[in-house]
Amino acid sequence: MSNTDSFIDEVNEEVRRDRFYLMLKRYGWVAILAVILLVGGAAWNEYQKAQARAKAEAFGDAMFAALSIEDTGGRAAALEAIEPVSPQSGALVGFLTAAQQAEAGDKVAAIDTLSAVAVNSDIPAIYREIAQFKSVTLQGTETPVGERRLALEALAQPGNSLRLLAIEQLALIDIEENNAQAAIDRYQSILLDAEVTTDLQQRALQVIVALGGEPDMGTAAPLAQPDVSDTAGSESN
Repeated sequence: MSNTDSFIDEVNEEVRRDRFYLMLKRYGWVAILAVILLVGGAAWNEYQKAQARAKAEAFGDAMFAALSIEDTGGRAAALEAIEPVSPQSGALVGFLTAAQQAEAGDKVAAIDTLSAVAVNSDIPAIYREIAQFKSVTLQGTETPVGERRLALEALAQPGNSLRLLAIEQLALIDIEENNAQAAIDRYQSILLDAEVTTDLQQRALQVIVALGGEPDMGTAAPLAQPDVSDTAGSESN
């Protein structure tokens, strides 16, 4: 009886072995392909990381080299020639390039550079808003008041990160147009805004007092009102 059982077990083992080899011959390529894909995917991922790292290092080296140039015009040209590695890095290059162009006296080129950043939909909104704001402030009185006011009013909308700064620039346009009360009202709205910073609050207080207004701090803790005569004296010095 034991010999019979042993023979049956051997036969079953042979059958299982034959089935295993048959399955291996029929579907073994699937396992091999899966291994190849797994290894190849890992290798490609590492290659991509290495490429991104190399591009980032090259970008940083190019930025450092450009900023090391002593001539302002040369720095602007070198920065403008840098190939960004991402939309964010492109915005950074644009800001630095515009700053060097403005410093070199080429305001038109600086405004064009900032405008290109402002209209690039691939760049995050905050960078586009900063570019638009810097472009408007750089234009100054050379650009018609209506155009500047329109751009700043768009930036002064609720939810915009530069809202209070845009309102301040609108108040300066009011002063430019000799509309002191409108400027006071705008600065007053800045004082009462919950998001106002200390520096902006101080500037608003100074201008309101200088224009003959009475600052209203609302429920905010009152700050010492600046002495306009002292401020004027320090500026003249």
